[in-house]
Amino acid sequence: MGARLGSRLGGRARADDDLVEAHEINVTPFIDVMLVLLIIFMVAAPLATVDLGVDLPASAAEPQPRPDKPVFVTVKPDLTIAVGEDAVARETLTGSLDTATRGRKDERIYLRADKAVSYGDLMEVMNLLRNAGYLKVALVGLDGRSDSK
Repeated sequence: MGARLGSRLGGRARADDDLVEAHEINVTPFIDVMLVLLIIFMVAAPLATVDLGVDLPASAAEPQPRPDKPVFVTVKPDLTIAVGEDAVARETLTGSLDTATRGRKDERIYLRADKAVSYGDLMEVMNLLRNAGYLKVALVGLDGRSDSK
């Protein structure tokens, strides 16, 4: 809160003057702080999205128990697809999966791919599985956990 001091007349203050309150708020410091924060966030936001090199095939997760006869879909380095041990064409993937799962779309499909397969090619195979109605897809990787604890 600000106060206004009385004016001096002839070198002495008037005795009947009281301090008068100023009823306006000075918002300039608040605006300055907001502008500084805006600049900080504008500079920091692009730094939060940094591209990192990632080696995805190794996993440190606890392995889950496998069913007796799992259905594996494999993407080989030459981008051929295999259901189990049999190579299939992309067009016949749905029929081969229906045969392997006996038509049960809720069965989990284990998808494994070579390190040389690009992420885009792997996503194409996952889209084929989704379009075929197989929504439970598990990605298979090497066990990257260390044995020394």
